[in-house]
Amino acid sequence: MNDYFPFHPEPRTPSRRALPGAIDSQFHILGPREKYPVRAGAAYEMPTATPEALRRVHDALGFQRGIVVQTTTYGEDHTVVLDALAALGPGYKGCANALVFEARDDAYIEKLHAAGVRGARFSFRQALGAVLSRPAFDRAVARIRELGWYMKVQPEQTGILESVSWYEDLDIPILIDHMGRPDATLGPDRDPNIAKLRQLLARGNFWVMLSLGEKISQAGAPYDDVVPLARALIDAAPNRCLWASDWPHPVSKKPPPNDADLLELLYRYVRNEDELRRILVDNPAKLFGYEEAA
Repeated sequence: MNDYFPFHPEPRTPSRRALPGAIDSQFHILGPREKYPVRAGAAYEMPTATPEALRRVHDALGFQRGIVVQTTTYGEDHTVVLDALAALGPGYKGCANALVFEARDDAYIEKLHAAGVRGARFSFRQALGAVLSRPAFDRAVARIRELGWYMKVQPEQTGILESVSWYEDLDIPILIDHMGRPDATLGPDRDPNIAKLRQLLARGNFWVMLSLGEKISQAGAPYDDVVPLARALIDAAPNRCLWASDWPHPVSKKPPPNDADLLELLYRYVRNEDELRRILVDNPAKLFGYEEAA
């Protein structure tokens, strides 16, 4: 196993618990290895993070809904996601890995849909070994359109500029993870990733996830340098910003913060209660297909 740090073992109650109906827009379930074998060629393997451990985090933060996202660790085998959705219950939905469109048949994809999967995450990072060829990508987009799913984009370490040409002209709902991974040292007015995201958000079918602030930050806790980046994105599209814990914080090279710290960081991003409700409840409910707000 790669020497990455596990999640914080003692989730605390934040200064304010999440709003009723709040949705954690991305978390992952990982292991144990003996039950869920890591795919050949996986770029990383993480310490075990079970649905039971996730429940403890969500109970502390105040979440009863969320999206379990398939990692590249398991690729096209979504057993871990299917089992997690069964264990977590009706408040939870899933996001597949795009490799499933190349490796599995329609019956398998329909099984995912029936279990509550409503999107697929695409990676363009060659180091992860989970990048589709262009023909496979085009077929996957067509299938997503048929299913009524959204596309989820995992930015590269340097942001979205190297890969944005793959998807910027598509007309399906597209969610960009981790604020597009901007360079916090540049700030919102000089970072080209923020500039590009603003352009995409103006189109109406792009969404952005306000997550990974602790890793985007160059200043460290309390992450003051990411607040203006998030603020710029909220100002650009308040109806299409979401929040996610990204628990259990894969590929952490130093101990992750307590997840309450990350929810409290969101409270510093927003200016008022209306923005907070949109980001935690209304916006993700619309994108992920929740029929009720709470």
